[in-house]
Amino acid sequence: MAKDEKGKPDKEYTIVVNGREKTVTATELGEDDLVALAYENPPTGELICFTITYRRGQGNKPEGTLDDGDTVKLKEGMIFNVTATDKS
Repeated sequence: MAKDEKGKPDKEYTIVVNGREKTVTATELGEDDLVALAYENPPTGELICFTITYRRGQGNKPEGTLDDGDTVKLKEGMIFNVTATDKS
């Protein structure tokens, strides 16, 4: 297990991404992180965009949509749905 700068083991979070459990040590995740967790080979292309929704989050914002450039602080058991869309 990785350790933080103080030598303590990193906290692990079990989250659900597109119906599959994932274990991560980051305290927050952004769009690129969640797309990588959701898709082994993510769809690519000029017109591809991703919609990311979450629930069971932190107390001040337990559910919502992740916009471009945003990050979300993790909480044990959070649920994410990552959907690729073709803007054509």
